[in-house]
Amino acid sequence: MADTLTPQEEVNGLMINADLSQGPFYIDGMDTTPKLFRLRCQTLGSRTAHREKTFGIWRSHSWNDYFTRAKHLGLGLVSLGLKRGEVVSILSEDNKEWMYTDLGVQCVGGICSGVYTTDSASQLEYLVNNSDSRFLFVENDEQLDKLLQVRDSMPGLIKVIVLDPEGLHGFTDSQVIFLDDLYALGAEYDAANPKAFDESIDATQPEDTAILVYTSGTTGKPKGAMISHGNLIYSVASTRRSASTFDTDDQLCFLPLCHILERVFSVNVPIATACTVNFAESPETVFDNLQEVSPQTFVAVPRLWEKIYSQVAIRVGDATPLQKWAYAQALKAGSARADCLAEGKPLPFGENLAYRFWDFAVLRNLRRMIGLDRLRRGASGAAPISPDLLKWYHSVGVPVLEGYGMTESSGVISLNNLENNKIGTVGAALPGAQLRISKEGEIQYKAGNVFQGYWNNPEKTAETFTEDGWLRTGDVGTLDNEGFLKITGRLKDIIITAGGKNITPAEIENRLKFSPYISDVVVIGDKRKFLTCLVMIDQENVEKFAQDRRVPFSNYASLCAAPEVQHLIRETIDEVNKDFARVEQIKDFRLIDVLLTADDDELTPTMKLKRSFVETKHGELISQMY
Repeated sequence: MADTLTPQEEVNGLMINADLSQGPFYIDGMDTTPKLFRLRCQTLGSRTAHREKTFGIWRSHSWNDYFTRAKHLGLGLVSLGLKRGEVVSILSEDNKEWMYTDLGVQCVGGICSGVYTTDSASQLEYLVNNSDSRFLFVENDEQLDKLLQVRDSMPGLIKVIVLDPEGLHGFTDSQVIFLDDLYALGAEYDAANPKAFDESIDATQPEDTAILVYTSGTTGKPKGAMISHGNLIYSVASTRRSASTFDTDDQLCFLPLCHILERVFSVNVPIATACTVNFAESPETVFDNLQEVSPQTFVAVPRLWEKIYSQVAIRVGDATPLQKWAYAQALKAGSARADCLAEGKPLPFGENLAYRFWDFAVLRNLRRMIGLDRLRRGASGAAPISPDLLKWYHSVGVPVLEGYGMTESSGVISLNNLENNKIGTVGAALPGAQLRISKEGEIQYKAGNVFQGYWNNPEKTAETFTEDGWLRTGDVGTLDNEGFLKITGRLKDIIITAGGKNITPAEIENRLKFSPYISDVVVIGDKRKFLTCLVMIDQENVEKFAQDRRVPFSNYASLCAAPEVQHLIRETIDEVNKDFARVEQIKDFRLIDVLLTADDDELTPTMKLKRSFVETKHGELISQMY
């Protein structure tokens, strides 16, 4: 038996390695995702694996459905010529078919690679060719159009599979088939080769590459990070020790599944823990879907946590004087409780009584309003988050815990947990993992989830590791005496002023983003006499600010140019400046007066500003400030 090869122990209902410092790694005796997937489907059968909305109604899909669809999809690809170790790309928003493709490809020994739906036709061409993809799944006619523009430049592509045929009735192309046709091919292959799927699953090994995840491309062309089955099993097993998930939990999947954070927490964790995944209808409906699902566990990027807070702040601003007073009292009582919990102290009787009253009168309704009334554990990752924002969430009874990871660490490096949380840090290293800080201040990492390297790029792979084999994260940070990691910035983002002062801009930027009126900010000042910044305003909240004060504007640019809006941002910056030394204070700012989306070069698909692109593209604004 596989689970006798290394000592195992039960952790929250799962059998995992007792010692996670060395492999091979197991979950319930399984050392690859396909093997664990098969076990779960056989055990859970007709239980709900995931839900998706169809015509406005949540529809449930069982583990049996999951397995059958993945099997027929995977075998359909095999019948069309897919070989073990070859890559299949998928260009789609999150949906159940995304997961069927991911697991179907992995189960037959292939490698699944995601493409962001915001990518252009030329970016799609690069990713398909760079990954040597043999097959491409596209969601609909819109995404198919991108492929048709550039497919003559993709000589290695065998077939294109369309998930949604809507709008393509009567369309014929020898290279293009629809998903139902692929399912039919797979069913035929399965009938003729009834042992093929199980044999393919049995053949998967921990050292096999399971998925390709392309980096954001902030410093050049995107690179395909090769992540093995063993990497993914370790990430889930070690996370399980720090953050429990149960088979009764609901999750909401809304970040792109191309992103390693969502991939691990919405595909791999649910397979391990048997929880239920609910697919958001779209990024635009995530707040409505959050209220409908009310998940017990929820992982998001800082931008979403900031947006929820902003909505509450704006509503409080519109409240009556009595309601504002009640909210302030409730927040005060919640903050006192959160402080005691953080320090491990019992809440005094009077303060406990006050919290219980205000929780019943105000905070419970607030949590229900934002769809987090059942939340047991929220997590923030993929970018730094303001400690002030985390304190607010803890004060209203929503435990949001910051973690840290990167694509090259299969999503996770360190986590705070409910029992041991230090706001302002990203937690302690995963069980079995090691962290160290180099002489230059760089965070370096070694564990079972460190990736295999970049696809067809040994030079960049070599640059990512130290001579003694540690992963170079590129982030700057410190470790305290309890092993908690604090990130102070990116190594390449350190600002050295003309006076020789070293400044990491992340803390200043996070403080500014705590404002409901600021969506994102980039601090400028390298080799300059003082600091300035470029600001991206929160359109919805600033528009409401302007309307409430009858500030005239006709479009986004005129809104940014309004003197009242400029004064609003100036006041926010001045308030934040008070908490920083003079050399770290922002002396001037400019608003980026173009409404940015994930389609723009300045933003990553997870809505983070790319510092290098912003500084280059908006150089004229920067020059004005100096």
